[in-house]
Amino acid sequence: MPDLAPSRRTQAKRLHERARYDHEAIRAILDAGLICHVGYVFEGHPVVTPTIYWREDDILYWHGSSASRMLRAVENAEVCVTVSHLDGLVLARSAFHHSANYRSVMLFGRARLVESSAEKLDRLKGLIESLYPGRWDMLRPTSDLELKATRVMWIPIEEASAKVRTGGPNDDAEDMDATVWAGTVPLQIGAGAPEPDYLTTVALPQTPAITKRLLTRG
Repeated sequence: MPDLAPSRRTQAKRLHERARYDHEAIRAILDAGLICHVGYVFEGHPVVTPTIYWREDDILYWHGSSASRMLRAVENAEVCVTVSHLDGLVLARSAFHHSANYRSVMLFGRARLVESSAEKLDRLKGLIESLYPGRWDMLRPTSDLELKATRVMWIPIEEASAKVRTGGPNDDAEDMDATVWAGTVPLQIGAGAPEPDYLTTVALPQTPAITKRLLTRG
């Protein structure tokens, strides 16, 4: 699959060596996350809303209540969706060169509404399966009322770019002899032990797919 062509909005202007436009890098960063931030204009004001998202092929989805002002505002509107992961703190020998290791994706496009109930149900299954593989079939069927109360939005992954920083500090040559600790502090997100609610009497199925997905996010 060819790389995405940089657009006026996705072309990196600074630190262009960190930019990535290949599908593999963009997909990997998106798939490692749970929360995106959707930027849009609401009543003349810029707004950024965090929400859970998921990817299916080259489409990014997010959902919420049919009464959501955000979901109504973004329908057929231009949006900017961002996903980021903080992988580490970079401690240099000067305050100026302190930095962070990260992976991020910025995605532009027109948000669309999933119209049909059948497709909406398929997409909600995609959400559950992206978070907890194998869980959809354990649940009771989604009701028509629940479907009506839910909106699902999507945006094609066509105008997007990634930025990635790795490695240690980039100190100035004249600072290399300074007697101060320099290096990186890795950061990561991990899943804790499942906590059942007070009515649960069955064990959480510890299938390899569910366990792996929970522990490898981030």
